[in-house]
Amino acid sequence: MHTVVVGTSGVTASDVLAVARGGARVELSAEAVAALTAAREIVDALAAKPDPVYGVSTGFGALATRHISPELRAQLQRNIVRSHAAGMGPRVEREVVRALMFLRLKTVCSGHTGVRPEVAQTMADVLNAGITPVVHEYGSLGCSGDLAPLSHCALTLMGEGDAEGPDGVVRPAGELLAAHGIAAVELREKEGLALLNGTDGMLGMLIMALADLDTLYKSADVTAALSLEALLGTDKVLAPELHAIRPHPGQGASAANMLAVLKGSALTGHHQDDAPRVQDAYSVRCAPQVAGAGRDTMAHARLVAERELASAVDNPVVLPDGRVESNGNFHGAPVAYVLDFLAIAAADLASIAERRTDRLLDKNRSHGLPPFLADDAGVDSGLMIAQYTQAALVSELKRLAVPASADSIPSSAMQEDHVSMGWSAARKLRTAVDNLTRVLAIELYAATRAIELREGLAPAPASQAVIDAARAAGVRGAGPDRFLAPDLAAADAFVRAGELVTSAEKVTGPLR
Repeated sequence: MHTVVVGTSGVTASDVLAVARGGARVELSAEAVAALTAAREIVDALAAKPDPVYGVSTGFGALATRHISPELRAQLQRNIVRSHAAGMGPRVEREVVRALMFLRLKTVCSGHTGVRPEVAQTMADVLNAGITPVVHEYGSLGCSGDLAPLSHCALTLMGEGDAEGPDGVVRPAGELLAAHGIAAVELREKEGLALLNGTDGMLGMLIMALADLDTLYKSADVTAALSLEALLGTDKVLAPELHAIRPHPGQGASAANMLAVLKGSALTGHHQDDAPRVQDAYSVRCAPQVAGAGRDTMAHARLVAERELASAVDNPVVLPDGRVESNGNFHGAPVAYVLDFLAIAAADLASIAERRTDRLLDKNRSHGLPPFLADDAGVDSGLMIAQYTQAALVSELKRLAVPASADSIPSSAMQEDHVSMGWSAARKLRTAVDNLTRVLAIELYAATRAIELREGLAPAPASQAVIDAARAAGVRGAGPDRFLAPDLAAADAFVRAGELVTSAEKVTGPLR
């Protein structure tokens, strides 16, 4: 099994995906253990002094003014975990929780948190055992970190609360730890706070969304090319020299992808003989501009994620010179903004795909295709209601594009009076990614059927490869009306698994 070694300088997005989705094992480097030990010595020295130090010998948040006596400090750390594990609502996905735990371990291993090496090792042991704490949908405001979600994870380390075992059964966390030979931790000064105070949940969801969107943007280039062919559009607008004079990198990449898919098509360009149609509609002609802008948004989001992966997010932090200082690095604004940006881009990509689908189904705009791509229009409804479903998904995506990060709400007796709502931005982005997948699946379904209805004109070899692969995967072609939901589900699975891109790349080579 693949192993990810966690050091002091952060981790990569590939590491996060390997642990969250691939079940990779986690090990602590010798460098990390040394840094953990050194930082803990600083915390222990401060704890022995009479002067109050936030997070070490004081309360938290609005209660930070109380100095906590030594005999109550272990109780203080237990209490912050128990009281902050206050999430409600449905459970979040296993991959999100694993990303959350792994990224918190990454910060702990930086040597800036003051957590003991044995606590960090227990975090790794829980991940390696396949134990997943029960974390709920609601409870994070994205400032002071993802407090409630991280608290539910810390509760499992203490042997309290509920967790899911590797068999998928939810049991008391203490039982699961014992079954895997893992001792519950007894938290000491600062450790409870250090386990809770990070942007790890929103960052983990950002990294996974970027991985999914990377495939979906390539998928959108392929479905746009298929729709262009089915509508007998021109590929001249994809010429590299046109995109070079507006040099947005994402736009150029999308145009190049579409051109690669369309190479060798006998379907493109026929509208030149159609006098009323001088040029293609925006949804076809401007596909690279819209998808390209989304790609450039992803590039910015990836830069933010890389910076965050190299960060140590905690409050207070242990500095190399021995100081333990309060800070505001737990504020999730940098991550929250790009999560919202990505949801906006996803909504627009879905919107333009739906417009192309609608054009394929409208006999007045499809240039010779049957109404709704029906076998016997009037007797058959064809893909009429498939487009309804697509429109409903797009409408939902537009609602999900409303930014969460603009909606701060005060908490903790006005001590925490401006929050990022980054966790909420991440949760809605996950839904947006799911819905975008479905929207592109419906465009794929409509475009492949439309191409097959263009008898006597051969599609591009890459397009034919996509059609063949889709049919082999259960995405059925033209014919009389039938129960449509299974066909759409097959198309969704085809896009979701990346098979749409893979099938095209067998002809085009790697898409950008």
